[in-house]
Amino acid sequence: MMRVLLLPFRLMRRFRRREDGNATVEFAILFPVFITIFLSGFELAYMMLRQVWLDRSLDVAVRDLRLGTHDVVSADVIKAQICSGMGGFVTDCSTNLLLELQSIDRASWVTPDPGAKCVDRAEYVQPLTTFQPGVENEMMLIRACILMDPLFPGTALALSLEKNSGDGVAIVATSGFVNEPDPAES
Repeated sequence: MMRVLLLPFRLMRRFRRREDGNATVEFAILFPVFITIFLSGFELAYMMLRQVWLDRSLDVAVRDLRLGTHDVVSADVIKAQICSGMGGFVTDCSTNLLLELQSIDRASWVTPDPGAKCVDRAEYVQPLTTFQPGVENEMMLIRACILMDPLFPGTALALSLEKNSGDGVAIVATSGFVNEPDPAES
């Protein structure tokens, strides 16, 4: 009778000594950490790739703008050129991109607001931006702000990124140039 009562205690003692599930416990604890690090690294690389393509396409557009290769300088023309240069890394580029072009007074060096205006997906009417092509020998500042959606919104990196009003993460590229004089007038 006493043996029957001690049997559960002996089984518990034997169960405690076994080490069959140790690897599973370690895997269950460490796997989410490693997956989070991997996905955050992938997200960071993809965001940086988008930033590089935006910088490059803005630089190409600014070169053409500065040299006066466009017949008509408008926000839509520059936006189309930037979107075509993005290499397919942005979905719906024309609606997620907002441009700002304005002159800088070289006498006072008053620069515009450092915060770039971006598309607000929550609103039907978008923020008002300045797009003034300027005149010869005038210093210009152009900013392009595009909204991107994170690939993995639940990762630590995506959660720590600053969200724009409405939705998405803003990627901003800025460039400056001086309008070249018209060679036909020389």
